[in-house]
Amino acid sequence: MTRDEFETFAHRLADAAAAATLPHFRSALAVENKIGGDDGSAEAFDPVTVADRAAEQAIRELIFETYPDHGLHGEEFGIVPGASVYEWVIDPIDGTRSFVSGVPLWTTIIGLRRNGVPLYGLVDQPYVGDRFWGGEGSAFTRCRDGAPRQIRTRACASLAEATMMTTAPAAISGPGERARYETVERQVRLARYGADGYAYCLLAAGQIDLVIESGLQAYDVVGLIPVIEAAGGVFTSWSGDDAHYGGTVVAAGDPRVHAAALEALNA
Repeated sequence: MTRDEFETFAHRLADAAAAATLPHFRSALAVENKIGGDDGSAEAFDPVTVADRAAEQAIRELIFETYPDHGLHGEEFGIVPGASVYEWVIDPIDGTRSFVSGVPLWTTIIGLRRNGVPLYGLVDQPYVGDRFWGGEGSAFTRCRDGAPRQIRTRACASLAEATMMTTAPAAISGPGERARYETVERQVRLARYGADGYAYCLLAAGQIDLVIESGLQAYDVVGLIPVIEAAGGVFTSWSGDDAHYGGTVVAAGDPRVHAAALEALNA
């Protein structure tokens, strides 16, 4: 699949997802908890709505109509193996907590892997009108129906100069992870929270310098990695290995601040 073919089709997928999600945003919709029981803690609440499922279903139908041999991995309906080297990895609403709170920082993340490696990605925030996409050396954004413009990460030589984002420090909850994360946060110039996948788009567009998170899944990252790398950034695990399947992640716009973050996380 060429980049042009991906872009044309991924825009169709994003439009179909937006048609499914936007009628429900800031509406009185029911919210289910995927985890089941609720002990009152944030960790015991993993929301899902009819909008999540409708968006993924719309994406799935288009993919299987157009590329019946491709595989698909979606957050809501799981994995369908394919006969092709290509697999679509979909998060229909990344940031469902923002969605159900009426906060327009949720996104639809559409990724394509070839032989297991992230190749292209597209991330859409349809309420605001921001869309980001990229792969194979170039990344772009557009707002509403405006003309696409190429994006690049910005220079940042040190943690002391960096603006960092994470969805929530409380979500960094693996053994010892919170203390390691806080070692970095104490050194950055500015830390901001709450943007989920949108934060990575801001990094690719040169608005921030660093994103650090943990506990992610493949559908959280496959559509983000190609955009960030094509914009000039770096995306790895906390150990510096590839993060194609999620887990702990460090995304940086400048290799120097990425190296500094890894050093602090592993001190």
